Amino acid sequence: MDPPALLAISHGTSSTIGQRAVAALVDAVAIGCPVTALPGHVDVQQPDVPTVLSSLPRGRAAVIVPLLLSAGFHVHVDLVNDASVDDRIVTVARALGPDDRLVRVLARRLGQAGLLPDDAVVLGCAGSSDSRAVDDCFEMARRLGVVLHRPVTVGFISASAPALPSAIAEARRLNPGRRVVVSTYLLAPGYFNDLAHAMDADLATDPLLVQDAAAPPEIVSIVLDRYAESAAETAARQRPHTRLVAS
Repeated sequence: MDPPALLAISHGTSSTIGQRAVAALVDAVAIGCPVTALPGHVDVQQPDVPTVLSSLPRGRAAVIVPLLLSAGFHVHVDLVNDASVDDRIVTVARALGPDDRLVRVLARRLGQAGLLPDDAVVLGCAGSSDSRAVDDCFEMARRLGVVLHRPVTVGFISASAPALPSAIAEARRLNPGRRVVVSTYLLAPGYFNDLAHAMDADLATDPLLVQDAAAPPEIVSIVLDRYAESAAETAARQRPHTRLVAS
């Protein structure tokens, strides 16, 4: 019996730079994966999840690995609903974060941007209406603070509070005379990354994936681990009816 296919599903972006960055991540995953890694998207781009599933041989099980940083509405609702249109066993793996390997990439981006010992750091997140995704962001800020040996606050670009401009302003108020640096907690370049860099911080880092560079090995390893976690369960439960599990 063939192992489950890996569907690497990103949000999607209209940014060609962001598209190339995510494609490079999927290519890197494919090199280390025992099965073909197929790209797809929740929104904006094609192919979508039902289209990717329909391209698989009939009855082939699949694991959807969300290339999403937090487990919110897209993971728990959109991906499960999209997968349910196909008559096969489909497991939705965990989101990429929270994960200490992402913290290492964030810390590296801060170092590359020139973080100073007395800088105040705000984790700049996309935001979500799903409290689970919001909680994930606060957990990532806590973990990053441990690595940086300083408090890291959180600001959201959309949908959640505190809004990133407010978080930057509060960091300035609490840290007079110190620089405020946004640690950009976004997967790839795109519209939200542009917004993060346009706000009133002294500095904003690159996102986790950067233009025309190899995908960080930490993120590749997370994707492969998420697949492996779900693939064994999926293979053990294969039968001719669709089973959807949001891990």
